[in-house]
Amino acid sequence: MMNNMSNTQYKSDVKAIDAFVEKYEALKAEIAKVIVGQDEVVKNIIISIFSRGHGLLVGVPGLAKTLMVNTIAKALGLSYSRIQFTPDLMPSDIIGTEILDETRKFRFVKGPVFANIILADEINRTPPKTQSALLEAMQENAITVAGNTYKLSKPFFVLATQNPIEQEGTYPLPEAQLDRFMFNIWLDYPSFDEEIEIVRNTTQDKMPEPQIILEADEILFFQKLIRKVPVPDNIYKYAVDLATKTRPRIKESHVMANEYLTWGAGPRASQYLILGAKCHAVLNGKYSPDIEDIQAVTIPVLRHRIIRNYKAEAEGINVEKIIRELLK
Repeated sequence: MMNNMSNTQYKSDVKAIDAFVEKYEALKAEIAKVIVGQDEVVKNIIISIFSRGHGLLVGVPGLAKTLMVNTIAKALGLSYSRIQFTPDLMPSDIIGTEILDETRKFRFVKGPVFANIILADEINRTPPKTQSALLEAMQENAITVAGNTYKLSKPFFVLATQNPIEQEGTYPLPEAQLDRFMFNIWLDYPSFDEEIEIVRNTTQDKMPEPQIILEADEILFFQKLIRKVPVPDNIYKYAVDLATKTRPRIKESHVMANEYLTWGAGPRASQYLILGAKCHAVLNGKYSPDIEDIQAVTIPVLRHRIIRNYKAEAEGINVEKIIRELLK
């Protein structure tokens, strides 16, 4: 285990970035032993982890969301908790509760949120009070129970899933809460050939186990490294310009925003565009992001931050189409 890592181990930030690219390639290879295809999804999850963001995974049941998160947690050598969100789940079921022990003293029993990677399965199935308990933990990296504050372990990453089909009896996340997720990642059905391979792999007796590629200290080190990546001024301008264009009825609005959006992306979108672009650049062996890196993360960053109006819904104009127009 690498304790108190510093880039003295790598001699320079450039060497550290090169080492990170190697680790990323090894990580992808380990994940691919278990997860067939879904390269873009895996890449976006890894980008959000190393950017210290959280992810929202949207996909129909049966696309191996749980297996994917579990596999990534194992390959990263991190502790993992899966919380199945249900209508009767209480905040204490997530964060933990105080109990009276045999010595008649109150003792705090930690809930499943005390892990490095949390899979919040079907987060829209639970009432807002329970949703906000998790979202507070995401924001503060700590929880408060009976006046006592408990720090969460680092790194801390939440991946929440939503099923886009069954919306009856669900509690959709409010826009302000959706904004706390760095990425909204869509999972699609596998291709025909990929599905054959999935069925072949999962109907046998033996499932491959991923090896640990990174450990907590290294992940924290690389998270700091991403923050240190320099960004040219024109890239900052490009990111802010992109977010601003989504806001209807202002001087800088894009035509599509005025016509099809009721609400645009806030400043958090600009921040995540830059952070995502930094990480995307580094994973591709670059030492500074360019416009291509911003564009690569634009859809998952903006997808849940812009709200269509009735006209867009009536004309079947989806969010992706609007974002692609903004990028032209």
